[in-house]
Amino acid sequence: MAGATHIGRVRSTNQDSILTNVAQQLFIVADGMGGHAGGEIASSLAVQAIDAYVNEQKEIFSSTPERTHPDAHVANTLGNAINFASTKIYERALEEPSLRGMGTTATVVKIIDNYAYIAHVGDSRCYLLRRDFIYQVTNDHSLVSEQVRAGILTKEEAELHHLRNVITRSVGYQEEEDVDTTSLALEDDDRLLLCSDGLHGKVTDKEISAHLKTQATLAVPSLIDLANSHGGEDNISVVVIAVTMRHRGEA
Repeated sequence: MAGATHIGRVRSTNQDSILTNVAQQLFIVADGMGGHAGGEIASSLAVQAIDAYVNEQKEIFSSTPERTHPDAHVANTLGNAINFASTKIYERALEEPSLRGMGTTATVVKIIDNYAYIAHVGDSRCYLLRRDFIYQVTNDHSLVSEQVRAGILTKEEAELHHLRNVITRSVGYQEEEDVDTTSLALEDDDRLLLCSDGLHGKVTDKEISAHLKTQATLAVPSLIDLANSHGGEDNISVVVIAVTMRHRGEA
């Protein structure tokens, strides 16, 4: 496992936050938004709150002989962790008027046994590389992505659209948000990648796939360098989990 976040080449602050809790097999990328320090605070609160919630619910997330996967209760509880964070961020904004309207994306992976549970809000992403094929596991909650799924825009039009950075769901803008959850059975040599749009907005899926295939967890710094070489206009966060069945979730 490896993860890093980078300010990029243009921004004066880094509003991304990541979590790589190998002991808990919990991984998060959060991309904050909001004026002043709002984005930094929102993303930081998100990863702290989700980590704390998962730790408090450790019995639900534990590996036990009688547990079968996929477990809907696990997926729902991981979604609740994001909404726990949303409430914390929303309440903080009520306490400090200068932070009103702050929010963050949150893409969360929790690995139990040989299953990955994913909870997601916003346009940060989770990818799966399996047998040299890359799959985008999460759907972007953004205006243009929803129009692509509805057939209004082509993918090529969306990449150039002036509203491509407008998201339709965020953590903390309101007390609760609709959270997408899913799960997948992991296989030996799978690679999971979590990233903010500072990466996937600048680096193609084909480029991401090539780096993951040849470099595994060493792809983290090289992908960040590639995003920066393509302009680096946004903060860049990358977490890579190289799966082995003997040491689940670890490189």
